[in-house]
Amino acid sequence: MDREDIFRITTRKSLRPVIEWLDDPSVSEIMINGHSEIYIERAGMIEKTTARFDDEESLGAAARNIAQYTNKRITPTTARLDSRLPDGSRVHMVFPRCSRMGICIAIRKFSRQALTLDILTRSGSLTMEAREYLETVVGLGRNMIISGGTGTGKTSLLNAISAMIPANERIIVIEDSSELQLQQPHVVCLETASADRNGEGQVTIRDLFHSALRMRPDRIVIGECRGGEALDLIQAMTSGHGGSMSTLHANNGRDALSRLETLALMSGVELPLSALRAQISSAIEVIVQTSRLANGRRMVTEISEVSQLNINGSYTVRPIFEASTLNQRDELALSWTGSVSEFGHLLARHGLDQGLELTHSIFSQAKPVNSGEAGI
Repeated sequence: MDREDIFRITTRKSLRPVIEWLDDPSVSEIMINGHSEIYIERAGMIEKTTARFDDEESLGAAARNIAQYTNKRITPTTARLDSRLPDGSRVHMVFPRCSRMGICIAIRKFSRQALTLDILTRSGSLTMEAREYLETVVGLGRNMIISGGTGTGKTSLLNAISAMIPANERIIVIEDSSELQLQQPHVVCLETASADRNGEGQVTIRDLFHSALRMRPDRIVIGECRGGEALDLIQAMTSGHGGSMSTLHANNGRDALSRLETLALMSGVELPLSALRAQISSAIEVIVQTSRLANGRRMVTEISEVSQLNINGSYTVRPIFEASTLNQRDELALSWTGSVSEFGHLLARHGLDQGLELTHSIFSQAKPVNSGEAGI
């Protein structure tokens, strides 16, 4: 019996109170708030269960098993920790130093069926027209940010979109805890590491990003930007690593740029705001916004292109698609805003000028219209 099998058995045994939902494909998240309170998310809606751990000690044993799987340790000074289960499910834990309810564990389950653009289109989360647009801009090597709130499906969408990256490209993926499931043949996955018991050996997203730049990537994919590594990503995107992707938390496309700006300022590198904004507007070319509706349904609600700064030095974001119409099922759906993409002149260079079926008008080489422009 190898190490993987041993951890699978011991981890499942320690998580016996929630095994029912770990095995239920309709459940996407399990939330353990101390040993006596467990919630689950099913079909986008949260519900409370009657399950519980025997006591805080048994929950602590489960936490230690989960941490050990990724070679991490829980000590009396541990406040929070990221890990994953043997099946790939992402786990975040908060300990009593910071939690008044005891150990809190959130398990974002690994999907046994990888979300694809086909599935997104059939479910109404994406229209065929928007899908062709995304496939085209990925083929053109445009830099992309996927933005949204917690639990809106950012990582799943990034997985689906990344499937469009050409198979002959070298992709380096950087994450806190491995979650992305890229299917290309040449993918290098890097994962952060915590400090050891002596406080040494920590490896951050920024550390891994610097390594990635020395490993001859065609594209760099960061699972989530949430700190100073945003500046590194921006600089990589503007220095020959086109087609790179990441996710971040923001309410809409325009807010995503402001959020990225704030994260870049956390890098500790002093830059004039005007210079930082100029870099961001050059680096980020497409923003895809995901949302979770009141009924729990997740969908793409906006796809925008980023132009150069306007005369006031503010970002210019032009929505290409917006969720502003109702489809035949009387649900919110994406529709083209009438804005023309700025990337049409690149199609012939990349051999994509003959393959468009639904987006000829969007990729017209005419001067982009002003509809939907907004400065922030």
